[in-house]
Amino acid sequence: MVIHKNFADFVIFLYVHMAYADGVFHPSEKDVILDKMSKHFPTETDPKKKIVTVEKEYLAMNPDEISTVIHDTFKHFSSVKFSQKFKVYTDMYDIINADGKVEQSETMALNELKKIIDLGAEGAA
Repeated sequence: MVIHKNFADFVIFLYVHMAYADGVFHPSEKDVILDKMSKHFPTETDPKKKIVTVEKEYLAMNPDEISTVIHDTFKHFSSVKFSQKFKVYTDMYDIINADGKVEQSETMALNELKKIIDLGAEGAA
């Protein structure tokens, strides 16, 4: 199931997913995401509004479908270079560290994302 029209929108969805991995979207995580958004959306006039919109989209989803969306969307954007996908992965690490502690649920979500990215790299080889 692919719900994003472009890779940048999908990346913000992933950022929100990672922020919620421990059940709480901490303000410091939101600050890190806002900082990273400037690279993905340099002309965005209201990045806070965009995060709120993506957060609502994320929270409205059936939690059981989120993993499928992530996996299918990475496959959909197969033309995106591995290096760019890996950069998203490293951004996720910054997000889960933003509140000063890394919960087990965050580590599990990050590892799941890494497996999906690695699968994509194997498919491209």
